[in-house]
Amino acid sequence: MSSSWSSPSPAAAAVCLDLDGNPIAPLTICMIGAGGFIGSHLCEKLMAETRHVVLAVDVYCDKIRHLVDPAPPHLAGRISFHRLNIKNDSRLEGLIKMADLTINLAAICTPADYNTRPLDTIYSNFIDALPVVKYCSENSKRLIHFSTCEVYGKTIGSFLPKDHPLRKEPEFYVLKEDESPCIFGPIVKQRWSYACAKQLIERLIFAEGAENGLEFTIVRPFNWIGPRMDFIPGVDGPSEGVPRVLACFSNNLLRREPLKLVDGGQSQRTFVYIKDAIEAVVLMIENPARANGHIFNVGNPDNEVTVRELAQMMTEVYANVSGEAPLDEPMIDVSSSQFYGEGYDDSDKRIPDMSIINKQLGWNPKTPLKDLLETTLTYQHKTYKEAVKRQMSQASATS
Repeated sequence: MSSSWSSPSPAAAAVCLDLDGNPIAPLTICMIGAGGFIGSHLCEKLMAETRHVVLAVDVYCDKIRHLVDPAPPHLAGRISFHRLNIKNDSRLEGLIKMADLTINLAAICTPADYNTRPLDTIYSNFIDALPVVKYCSENSKRLIHFSTCEVYGKTIGSFLPKDHPLRKEPEFYVLKEDESPCIFGPIVKQRWSYACAKQLIERLIFAEGAENGLEFTIVRPFNWIGPRMDFIPGVDGPSEGVPRVLACFSNNLLRREPLKLVDGGQSQRTFVYIKDAIEAVVLMIENPARANGHIFNVGNPDNEVTVRELAQMMTEVYANVSGEAPLDEPMIDVSSSQFYGEGYDDSDKRIPDMSIINKQLGWNPKTPLKDLLETTLTYQHKTYKEAVKRQMSQASATS
């Protein structure tokens, strides 16, 4: 599987119909957070396979530099980069007014930050998103807002005794957009700062739709992974930073260090390939009649593993990709307080119910976990191995 989007055939490019057989008019899309992991893949997909125009808004453009610095001749007039921080830039409303649709991807969304930077996390995910929602509502512009599966918090099943037979019943851990309760830990567990902020902005968007007619779609990603996800500490991110799980484990593998399993790695997660997920987003963009007013889980229930099982799979796949034998002790257990600091809390299991997105948009994920890990770790090895080697050599020379 290639890490770049394929160009559409002339015939495919000419046939631009939505799911109901209606012609799709080219849109101007204001994409906030376009320079991030999801935004970069979405920009590539839109440029390669649609006729839409993108106003790419972000503080950094490293992951979309190949599209915007400068834009290739065949993309001239179709994508432009606008370097601004949505916290305090008056140009934001003007860009939203210019667009037919705003997609808000901007967020602090790294678990290590929820404990150490709870104020920044709350401001980023709630306060900074307020003007975006306000401008869209006041100017009658459609909004696709990216939330998180974290809004569900803990499953009902997590409160049952570990050997309780009801733990096996799907209704206690399968998460439904319009039915499942949102259950968070106590206030002293600052890990839930992110989930609370995301839930509150969801409620505000829903209220804007109910009271002021805002056309919106809310996306709840369930662990989208693939090339360009997060950073490798000391190489393209802060040396002391702690990225999300895939980049964290990749960093360990690149450095030939044991993978650190927080609290034994017993938490269960599902993982979906970024390119599968982006196809779902394009369906939302191009089918407003089916997507407006809905909250969509976007994940892959078939790719469920414990974090320990994920670490085992990544160790095996990376050995094949790199040709390096795994370490004698490839994993070590650490406590959550050691890894994240005091105040960390977690949910045990998150399985997305996919009924609504399947019914409304006919979308189902395709890529098995092992295949997406092979693609991603091939990219990680090719992109970062030599840089990690240099970084480690420099560190040892100065120590």
